[in-house]
Amino acid sequence: MNKSVSVKVYHGYGHAHNLVVYGHVFKRKAKTQQIYSNNIFVNIAHLLKLFILKPYAFVEVRLQFFEQTIYNKTEGDGFFKFEWKAEHDIPAGWHQVIVAAVDKNGKVLNIGEGNVYVPHITQYAFISDVDDTVMISHSATIGRRLRELFIKNPHTRKTFPDAASHYQQLALSYTEKNQPNPFFYVSSSEWNLYDYLIETFKFNKLPDGAFLLNTLKRWKDLIRTGKTGHEGKLLRVMRILDAFPNQKFIFFGDNSQQDPEIYTAIVDKYPQNIEAVYIRNIRPEKELATLQLLKRVEAKNVKICLFNNSMQAIEHSRLIGLIR
Repeated sequence: MNKSVSVKVYHGYGHAHNLVVYGHVFKRKAKTQQIYSNNIFVNIAHLLKLFILKPYAFVEVRLQFFEQTIYNKTEGDGFFKFEWKAEHDIPAGWHQVIVAAVDKNGKVLNIGEGNVYVPHITQYAFISDVDDTVMISHSATIGRRLRELFIKNPHTRKTFPDAASHYQQLALSYTEKNQPNPFFYVSSSEWNLYDYLIETFKFNKLPDGAFLLNTLKRWKDLIRTGKTGHEGKLLRVMRILDAFPNQKFIFFGDNSQQDPEIYTAIVDKYPQNIEAVYIRNIRPEKELATLQLLKRVEAKNVKICLFNNSMQAIEHSRLIGLIR
């Protein structure tokens, strides 16, 4: 094994006929084990390390899933994507995948482990934005956003009151505890922040789920973190819907940036697949424009909720039967 090479596998998703797993291979990557400290300099040092990396371009990657082996190559930024059909029926739940990076001589450079989630066909699925929908981020103001990133760590980042309770209730509604409804967290934040977000969500007791993030950034682009990729966000959401054509989806977002426009465009294309759209009213000055977009959504027989706090959203979910 080459200790300088690392293989990062992100949570995947799918069903027997369409399974998807993403990841990155790095030639070199700073050690990023987090020390949870209130010391601002410790937090800044850790954040910088997340952006100090050297992707491994165009290296062969080999995925093992049960008895299947699938081959692919990384892209120029070290990113890889596997999309395949299972040879046998796959039960609902989490299933392990192993990805190996292999050199030109067939020697394994290193391996990474990940999981793919297969939901039950009758379950609802939830697609949620992250920044300013679940996690207080001040995305619309670059200075305040960077202050949150630099000063806070995953154990001190704040989520909105009752947001975790709402998502937990939705995850377990009309299903068994060992087969929760699937959550997909789609964000304009970069893959650099994957472990940071996973730990933040775990610490705040939000449901486990698959994260779909934006292209890696290097340290020199750190100041622009989270400020690009809204068009890519639209495509990522649409790929999820394409992977689950028979699933009913509920969207969560906020009006600090472009979620209302993105979700309205998706409802226009997939009205039969969307059950409801929830928008957190972060920017009161945009409330009227947001309501106008949500009226277009409602005209497609999709339920809408513009909410100021999560308790309002919880009550709405009970009212329309998403929560028992």
